[in-house]
Amino acid sequence: MRNILVIEDEPSVAIALRDSLESEGYQVQTAKDGSEGLRLASVKIGDDAPELIILDLMLPKISGLEVCQRLRRAGVETPVIMLTARGAASDAAFGLKLGADDYIPKPFDVGELLARVEAVLRRAKPPQAGPEVVSIGDVRLDLRRLRATRKGKPLDLSPREFEILQFLIAHAGETVTREQLLHHIWGEHASLYTRTIDAHITRLRHKLEADPADPQHIITIHRVGYRLVG
Repeated sequence: MRNILVIEDEPSVAIALRDSLESEGYQVQTAKDGSEGLRLASVKIGDDAPELIILDLMLPKISGLEVCQRLRRAGVETPVIMLTARGAASDAAFGLKLGADDYIPKPFDVGELLARVEAVLRRAKPPQAGPEVVSIGDVRLDLRRLRATRKGKPLDLSPREFEILQFLIAHAGETVTREQLLHHIWGEHASLYTRTIDAHITRLRHKLEADPADPQHIITIHRVGYRLVG
């Protein structure tokens, strides 16, 4: 049974999320503030270790954005779906830059949220086919174990970043549109803007490129998308 952590301070929303997820067969933990949520989210081993975090942005004690930032700085790469107030696009974009994997605005449709949960968990699984180890410049990617190193030193990449790279690697040398990336990564339920892809690409360049301002591997194709070159 897959374990999901819900960090939400509104009791009615937390209960609705728990009931909906449990009805789909998930095991659910809940936390009512950012401090408790951070503690539970930091568990990496054992039955209590979450495989997915649903994280509200507006939380007591520690904000959802700070929770996400602290987790990523600590090397916790558990996938995160952020819950945002409708219209809070800037907060959502900032959350993605900090390492969140997806977001959904409130009030949300339960069916869409469950579809997002399933999609994120599916993407977090190690790939079953294709090359296991790929090099991009001085970065070495182990696609089976979802590990990366740069000049032999560990490099933190989120499951979402690996997913984007896997798609670019599968189409190496080809131009991939923003829309292709958007729908491949977020699926048919995607309701995000293409600038979401740009934010993830920017983060990847800062991790992969020697000079992110002059990228040599993830190349922008003006008004179209991106191309990966070795």
